[in-house]
Amino acid sequence: MNWFESVALDAEMIGQWKMISFLALRNAAEEQGISPAEAEVFSLEQGFIPSRYIRNMGTLGPEGQIRLLTSSIAVIGCGGLGGLVSDLLARAGVGRLVLVDGDVFDETNLNRQVLATENLIGVSKARAAAARALEINGAVDAEGRQCRFDPFTAEGILDGIDLAVDCLDSLSGRRVLFAECASREIPLVSAAIAGFWGQVGVVLPGEDALTGYLAGESDKGIEEETGNPPFTPAVVAALECAQAIKLLTGKGTVLSDQLLWIDLADDEFTRLRLR
Repeated sequence: MNWFESVALDAEMIGQWKMISFLALRNAAEEQGISPAEAEVFSLEQGFIPSRYIRNMGTLGPEGQIRLLTSSIAVIGCGGLGGLVSDLLARAGVGRLVLVDGDVFDETNLNRQVLATENLIGVSKARAAAARALEINGAVDAEGRQCRFDPFTAEGILDGIDLAVDCLDSLSGRRVLFAECASREIPLVSAAIAGFWGQVGVVLPGEDALTGYLAGESDKGIEEETGNPPFTPAVVAALECAQAIKLLTGKGTVLSDQLLWIDLADDEFTRLRLR
């Protein structure tokens, strides 16, 4: 009996799925010198679902879960949006996360940034995001990079990346990210928030319709006046994650050449076609 058969003996039927304990799988794999992600992919290929992903199956299926586990995402910005995006992607089971932010937590972040706690004030946001991702899912390869995203750091950050998620708070940073992803043909999920409002869109390789909202001389948007309450980044980050997961798994449709405008003050969601 090989290492996997011993774990599979304890499989439990959950609906149509054969579920095994992810902890038992991990322990058995560790004894064999196999990484947690490799063990989870192998298990899924054999038709056994690690327990931590059983609630994903009805939506993503084993094939979708394998695609997530074998994918790499760069999250650029680890504040209000990026902190929750990195958390959700780790829970979903994205195999590799490169988490980028040059900033540290300060007292003004506590109202909305899910990673910000009183005892983390002064700590690198990127490194805190990576540590949190590893606490959530030990099969994830999570790397925190405390640096700005610019043309000099882009090569190392985007190397081997399947998808980037824009969680930046400046137009200048977004311009660089859009350009660097375009030159490498990397799909990009982009979002912005301000007060009750948010927007989410997707840029596929060869498309440029979404770049129009990057125009303007001001580096900051209306959030300088409205601020950002805790609920808006939570809603928009969840929508960004949905777009990212759909892109990687091929499930559903994505906001390509469109902008989803969210107005939480009046509970309105409007999908805008871009030209």
